[in-house]
Amino acid sequence: MRKLLLLTAAFALTSAAFSSCVQQPPQTAQQNTNQAQTAAGGGDENFKKIHDAYVREFLRRNPTVNTYLGGAALDPSLREVDGQLRDHSAAAIEAEDKWLAETQKSLDTLAPDTLSPTLRIDREVALAQVRFLLRQHQTRKYQQRALDTYTDEPFRAVDWQLQGMTQTGEKSYGTPEEWALVVKRLQAVPRYFQVAQEQLAAGVKSGNTPDHRMLFRNGITTTEATAKYFEKTLPELAAERVAADAPGRDELLKGLNEAAKGAAGAYRGLHNFVAQNFFDNATQPTAANVKTQFRQDRFAMGEDEYNWALKNNLRMPDATAGKLFDESMAIVNATQAEMTTLAREIGKKKTMELPEDGNAAVLAVFDELGKDYPKSDAEMVKWYEEAAFRLVEYGRKSGVFDVPADYKLEVVETPPPLRASIDGAAYYPAPPFKTSGVGRFYVTTSGKDDEAVLKENNRASLADLSAHEGFPGHDWHYKVMTQYRDRIAHARWLTPGAVEDSSSMWQDSMAAEGWGLYSEALMAEPQPGFPNGFYSPEERLYQLKGKLYRDLRVRIDTGIHTGRMSYDDAVDLFSQVVDFQPGSCRDQTATAKPAKRASCDSAERAIFRYSKWPTQAITYRLGKDQIFALRKEAAGLAGERFSPKDFHVLFMKQGTIPVGYFREELLKELQAKK
Repeated sequence: MRKLLLLTAAFALTSAAFSSCVQQPPQTAQQNTNQAQTAAGGGDENFKKIHDAYVREFLRRNPTVNTYLGGAALDPSLREVDGQLRDHSAAAIEAEDKWLAETQKSLDTLAPDTLSPTLRIDREVALAQVRFLLRQHQTRKYQQRALDTYTDEPFRAVDWQLQGMTQTGEKSYGTPEEWALVVKRLQAVPRYFQVAQEQLAAGVKSGNTPDHRMLFRNGITTTEATAKYFEKTLPELAAERVAADAPGRDELLKGLNEAAKGAAGAYRGLHNFVAQNFFDNATQPTAANVKTQFRQDRFAMGEDEYNWALKNNLRMPDATAGKLFDESMAIVNATQAEMTTLAREIGKKKTMELPEDGNAAVLAVFDELGKDYPKSDAEMVKWYEEAAFRLVEYGRKSGVFDVPADYKLEVVETPPPLRASIDGAAYYPAPPFKTSGVGRFYVTTSGKDDEAVLKENNRASLADLSAHEGFPGHDWHYKVMTQYRDRIAHARWLTPGAVEDSSSMWQDSMAAEGWGLYSEALMAEPQPGFPNGFYSPEERLYQLKGKLYRDLRVRIDTGIHTGRMSYDDAVDLFSQVVDFQPGSCRDQTATAKPAKRASCDSAERAIFRYSKWPTQAITYRLGKDQIFALRKEAAGLAGERFSPKDFHVLFMKQGTIPVGYFREELLKELQAKK
């Protein structure tokens, strides 16, 4: 899920092995009560009918999410949806909003006190999703400016199809039926972009247009790169993966090539549309020649919308952007102080003479640690594998989790076709509605033993990244959830708006990224036999650096989206705090230094991402904080009977929804277990 400059190790876990590590608990008193309510003829059955109809219609209208979640396993009729793309036309959105309003009315008529506790939560989850989509369409009219949604969705849809294909031989993938759906989806791209142009044109008329940075990066750069992918890379990949003896192979490949060329042409058509409508020089569009009327910053979400999203999307009724902004720097400063103290301890151990300035001292230690780096891409992958093995072994020895003996792991280097979409690395979970498949890390190396990339992935930096993405982070989290998939309502898996772009609701990110950051911190906690936790002091320093930039994100995201901070000020702050590089990125004297220039380039890419995805950047720290607060509350209630293992499993069983939905019921269930 996370697509940052984090290179991590991947784990493959069989269903049988995982069943041995997470025991199915007996029915609790609360669960028995829930069943009794349902049997007595409460509102549960009515809700289930509304819920199931809502989920299936949602997946039908959101084909890319359907592929991502494996909707065909939920309902065979959704299989054909994997050959489609979302219809963003004005008529389709009007019809969708009518359906959403009817669904909302049906859910509102169900009195919460007639539902069992778990379904009461599911009702609230579905209502929040419906409210988000209606506001997205009717209040924000985001479909008129969602340029990155339009450029990213077809590629991601096909990409997830390729990842989920059946292995048909040693090096072949995809049944004829699966490849036929890819062809259908490719054939849908021209119509998809025709609609995109209609919506963007409507946005121009109403003054509701994309930010100038998105116009260039997505409208020009992304369209060019993706056109090349569909025209050349995808046909080559299909030729490699379709089995030599597959029925109708030649005809299938011919059809795919034609459809891929059509998709490439559609991307170039969107490129030309953007160039002609938003740039002064349509033949050579650059970031500098966006038309005057589109050069103003247009990324800010606005105070009211941000606060609404905090309450509805992230389930934080007492939070406001202003409050989060004001509180954030004290948290950042505290993390910086902790890093300075630790850096001086490391420096003393290594007999280093460190500068008096704290930031300079931390930077000096990082420079020293960067000298122990892999000397090739292959060695870098090996080092990540070794870090992953150490984490899993620590999980066994410390008892922090029950890890089966046959928990298997592998490092998956990002294959060429996916490098265009994976900047550094990404974790892709197995489709949760399916009972097959494994989550994977795609690790992107430099491909040419680039020394700068290798130094970024020095030995001390690996453990924290592996904890977040692998064990006990995303990989472990998603495997626990899929083990309990029958107990997690399907609505809790949905990603309204999009899986991952500026149209996303980000409801799922509070739990998923919150757990990932929590996992990093958990590995620093003392455990029986491990008074300092998992990390060495050097690894701990990198763990704190990871915490630091998640802390800073809260300041930056709330700042830039409510007008408290400019885009350029955010770039400066990110470079100064995260990379410990003094000076402004607008100061030519400062950026003349290679280290500062590289830091500013990296910082600007990060701020661009935050500007596109309001509220996503804050979910790491806020989600982590919620888990710690809930754990503390649970431990206080249980006293000596408290079991962190039980707490962790019970938390993960809730699915990818914010703590605000299930806090009270989780505490009740923990108490009922004793």
